[in-house]
Amino acid sequence: MEQDPDTQRELDRIDRRILEALQSDARLTMAELAERVALSPSPCWRRVQILEKAGVIVGYHAQLDRRRIGLGVHGFVYVRMQEHTTRSAADFEAQVVAIRGIVACQNLSGHYDYQLELVAADPDSFARLVRDQVCALPGVRDIHTSLSLREVKAGGVLPVET
Repeated sequence: MEQDPDTQRELDRIDRRILEALQSDARLTMAELAERVALSPSPCWRRVQILEKAGVIVGYHAQLDRRRIGLGVHGFVYVRMQEHTTRSAADFEAQVVAIRGIVACQNLSGHYDYQLELVAADPDSFARLVRDQVCALPGVRDIHTSLSLREVKAGGVLPVET
């Protein structure tokens, strides 16, 4: 399948301004967005469509305060795998994606193979999540757990140079 040539082009200054504006407020109307980036609404809408089609914009969502929805504990689990095969990684990753308390997973270089970011209602729920679900994941050799004492920065905006 041939890719649209617009999806392969470099981001220009206006594209970057659109991305910055949408990261700060994804609820902007097209008219508001167009005004912020000094375009009329139709060309602005076309650029947003191109950015979506190219996979630069992958979605729009509401950012929630985890504490206000009853998720008071936030922590990280560092996982070391028993073996490093494509199959074991695929099995592990497929199951990680299905666990609701795991909100992010990174495959790492260095001492540990994965970093999991977890949220839970309370310390007991966090412990159960780690013990009953994370430790039961396929291929896990050992883990190291850290609880977040204070969230300094979260939901960061990606730096889009303009």
